[in-house]
Amino acid sequence: MLFNTNNVWDKIDKEETEEVFKINEDYKEFLDKGKTERESIKEIIKRAEEKGFKSIEEILKENTRLLPGDKIYINNKDKGAALFVIGKNHIEKGMNIIGSHIDSPRLDLKQNPLYEDSDLAFLKTHYYGGVKKYQWVALPLALHGIILKKSGERIDVSIGEDHDEPVFYITDLLPHLAKDQMSKTLSDGITGEGLNILVGSIPFNDKDIKDKIKFNILKILYEKYGIIEEDFIAAELELVPAEKARDLGFDRSMVMAYGHDDRVCAYTSLKAILDIEEVDTTAVALFVDKEEIGSVGNTGMEAAFFENGLMEIVNLLEGEYNLSIVKKSLSNSKALSADVAAGYDPNYSDAYEKLNTAFIGKGITIVKYTGSRGKGGCNDANSEFVNYVRSIFNKNNIVWQSGELGKVDQGGGGTIAYILARHGMEVLDCGVPVLSMHAPYEVVSKADVYMTYKGYKAFYC
Repeated sequence: MLFNTNNVWDKIDKEETEEVFKINEDYKEFLDKGKTERESIKEIIKRAEEKGFKSIEEILKENTRLLPGDKIYINNKDKGAALFVIGKNHIEKGMNIIGSHIDSPRLDLKQNPLYEDSDLAFLKTHYYGGVKKYQWVALPLALHGIILKKSGERIDVSIGEDHDEPVFYITDLLPHLAKDQMSKTLSDGITGEGLNILVGSIPFNDKDIKDKIKFNILKILYEKYGIIEEDFIAAELELVPAEKARDLGFDRSMVMAYGHDDRVCAYTSLKAILDIEEVDTTAVALFVDKEEIGSVGNTGMEAAFFENGLMEIVNLLEGEYNLSIVKKSLSNSKALSADVAAGYDPNYSDAYEKLNTAFIGKGITIVKYTGSRGKGGCNDANSEFVNYVRSIFNKNNIVWQSGELGKVDQGGGGTIAYILARHGMEVLDCGVPVLSMHAPYEVVSKADVYMTYKGYKAFYC
């Protein structure tokens, strides 16, 4: 099979084509239910439990040993998770791991966000991850997240997803007055401090109150949620595009949605591990936070939750804690860093090197190395492991391709691959090609979603 030449649609029959569309309906539902990292993990755990996965806390309380075929999940602070299907082989021989991230670029509210200016109320934001700021203006936005009240009560917030709910908005300057703005570069035309969310304009009817519109917004929030202004300090509130995942094109061959990076790989790896029952080698699906800002913090891949959870797994298998087995199981593992690839866009052909790029509709993409310019910060998979993965895909009739992130000097990016590789395991980046990556709405091919699911499942089995 010649890679980068096969179009998936040409390689599948009518029955598989129907399966492509069926899986993508489920994928769109997954996206709509998980627009934030917390919502994504909630949906992942819900689906896992429906397939018989038990929380590790439940297993520990039962004080029972793990056996081949057992299914366990670990929840990391509601922002990350690890799913395990215990294999027949001793875990010391290694695991088959697929790791993805469930955070996406967005706008976060600042801790003191609400203010009034010129009879309008706004919320101040701090953008999260790599965004083109100008793309976020003049769009309908939804507010998602949690607020912790002084009492400790948690309030879940989701406003703007249903058509009978209000949306939120960042204003832009009309072209008639935009002479100075239009002379700036794209990166300077909209500033970070200019990403202020318009949220209200009706004043509270009391002449003695100074900021009447701000006060009215606080009154609405108190009546609806019982919160006061100080509660913003203990809140995680995110602005995301309000539009739901939609079919794209006359032929409905693509999906346009917020959050393909990297929830498309999270979904396909989740579906893959949920669809297996028995495996020789223990299968693991990792879902982590904070990848878009360097995998830092206690919910990112840099945190020790996976190693700590694996220690508990070994204890439940062996009847005792054994650091040696944990270390060997990690170093003997094989992993796919499941993250999206840059799909070739003919509208911006100068940014790509066409012989070494991924194409929409040509299947799951192997990316040997990521990094910036001189491979800075990348994993750079070993030839033996690239060949191992290629052989699995060929054996299982997976349509695949290879690619890298654009021309060498254009920029670059990274994934969690180098963090997994620290343990000595073999790691290869492998995922779905995307158009308009990091834009509020991104695009993937339904065919690539399907082949990525098949490829991940074959890797587990």
